[in-house]
Amino acid sequence: MTYWTRVDGPLGPLLLTADPDGALTSLSVPGQKGGRTVLADWRQDRGPFRAAEEQLAAYFAGELKEFRLELRSPGTEFRERVWAALDSVPYGATTTYGEIAARIGASRAAVRAVGGAIGANPLLVVRPCHRVIGADGSLTGYAGGLDRKVWLLTREGALGTAGA
Repeated sequence: MTYWTRVDGPLGPLLLTADPDGALTSLSVPGQKGGRTVLADWRQDRGPFRAAEEQLAAYFAGELKEFRLELRSPGTEFRERVWAALDSVPYGATTTYGEIAARIGASRAAVRAVGGAIGANPLLVVRPCHRVIGADGSLTGYAGGLDRKVWLLTREGALGTAGA
């Protein structure tokens, strides 16, 4: 059973999914590359998402810097290592694909694979793939769109005036 709900926010209506235990399994934004869409056998229920809704509202208001939610997004062992490294990138900071590769003990040649794992992150916003930038400081791709990446990094103070 997959539970789902939509939550309004400054990035548009967010689609959240959870497993039967209530762990958040995905957060998608409208038009997201690889984002989820509601399936016929899913059950709409706001109940499993109360904590996520509260924490997202606080994050978007600039009052929350670290999510404390149960997350469950199974992937390959490599993807899970990359996602764990993403989870450790602090609010207001950025990192590079190469730094993530080094953090998980992958070779420099693995940077492309690291990028693929980051692009496959099913938990936008709460797992901060938006904090990963190019080695030259450029704002590289983001499955939710570069405009949203700019908004998120600006909200966190990594790009200047919050909320711009």
